[in-house]
Amino acid sequence: MQLKLENTFTSQLPADTIETNETRQVVKACFSYVFPKIPSNPELIHATKEVAKLIGISPEDMEGEDFLNYFSGKKIIPNSRPYAMNYAGHQFGNWAGQLGDGRAIILAEIKHKDNIFTLQLKGAGSTPYSRRADGLAVLRSSIREHLCSEAMFHLGVPTTRSLSLILSGDLVLRDVMYDGNPNYEKGAVVCRVSPSFIRFGNFELFSSQNDLETLKKLTNFTIKQYFPEITSTGKEKYLDFFKSVSNKTLEMVVHWQRVGFVHGVMNTDNMSILGLTIDYGPYGWLEDYNYNWTPNTTDREFKRYRFENQPNVAQWNLYQLANALYPLIEETQPLELILGDFQQMYHSKYLDMMRAKLGLKKMVPEDEKLIASLEKVLQLSETDMTIFFREISWVKKNSSSEICISTINNAFYKPEEIEGEILKSWYNWFDKYTIRLQLEELSDKERKINMNRVNPKYVLRNYMAQLAIDAAEMEDYSILKELQELLKNPYEEQLEFSNWYAKRPDWARDKIGCSMLSCSS
Repeated sequence: MQLKLENTFTSQLPADTIETNETRQVVKACFSYVFPKIPSNPELIHATKEVAKLIGISPEDMEGEDFLNYFSGKKIIPNSRPYAMNYAGHQFGNWAGQLGDGRAIILAEIKHKDNIFTLQLKGAGSTPYSRRADGLAVLRSSIREHLCSEAMFHLGVPTTRSLSLILSGDLVLRDVMYDGNPNYEKGAVVCRVSPSFIRFGNFELFSSQNDLETLKKLTNFTIKQYFPEITSTGKEKYLDFFKSVSNKTLEMVVHWQRVGFVHGVMNTDNMSILGLTIDYGPYGWLEDYNYNWTPNTTDREFKRYRFENQPNVAQWNLYQLANALYPLIEETQPLELILGDFQQMYHSKYLDMMRAKLGLKKMVPEDEKLIASLEKVLQLSETDMTIFFREISWVKKNSSSEICISTINNAFYKPEEIEGEILKSWYNWFDKYTIRLQLEELSDKERKINMNRVNPKYVLRNYMAQLAIDAAEMEDYSILKELQELLKNPYEEQLEFSNWYAKRPDWARDKIGCSMLSCSS
């Protein structure tokens, strides 16, 4: 297996001068060199052929010993120097100081077909940024990361990718619910792939340390490597950079809302500077259309990272990035203008996205009220978001309200509740919706095709991931592999997988891993 090493990050940015692997504060350095922990008995569970091809690894390479050794951390890619990145961040709205790659180690940057990819192992051992942790990951969280990275990509959501999922052969002690009952679990390593893993927190770190020299080096490097369209100079360059990051972040969050994805841990250290979904911890998809739902047990009380609040948190995080970049710009007004535009731009793009989900191509002023009223009626009784938007594509311009209700009946968790005032509200909304459809020029069939391109039939519901985890713990990887195949074509009917087109079962409503999750990994 031949990989062309590039390593622009380590060659152009300052390294930690201390090379011993001990927890410490690291200053004036963007990264620390570190070696992965050697696993005792690595075993490949699954590798993603599409990602392998993307980075120049052949199917034959994937079956070789080098593949297993390199992407489990057992051996180092020849001529490479693995490292962990240094960054800070705000966690749940509070400044946390230095954080860094506590359980992630970058193996190398490689170049393939003029594209640069960063290969990162998650769960490969401790680094100077591990604090009190061991830097390892368990099988359950690794399966969730591996599945979700690829599921999001095929949904059309900007994301990091996952190359491989490998058992380490070692046991890892974890307290799943943080209730004082730790248990040993199977350890695993995921190889994540992205153009870069630079985060908002990388810039926050050096700004907070008043290390403006390193801040400037990092910002110039990031612009040169990942924002080649920016050709301005001086302060304008940094403003254009911030505006571009803001736009990319906005696009990412609109996609999250479109498919019903809730990140769960939108800390600034989990925000990609490239607008990619990164760090799949306690994430989840909306089952019922619940604005207040968060998948994170740590967030249960204040629900900072609930579905409804994700756009607001994205803007708040951009405020923190603006503060970090301010020393390079020294003017608040242009930064405030960009931040002020975020909500207005989000509102506009959100309306366009919801129009698409409802099959509305024309822009009609009353659409905003129609969408707002739908969001209210969807929450009157538990209504499955994914199934509702998929089934509503069957509604025709001349459908009666009774037929419309019958069409989406499968989306209701408690169909018996759809009576009285709730039923009346649905009738009223469908009356307005079918009247609105009369303004559309596309046929019912054409509109359905368009709607099915933006409304997935299959998403990675938490209970589905948990079934794969439960089976994998018993060394049965069939569900994991089936889900990988299913989620490659989330917008297609895939009749052979139709059993996965179903509401969350009752047994999964409150089951650990199926409703909410902790950050334990």
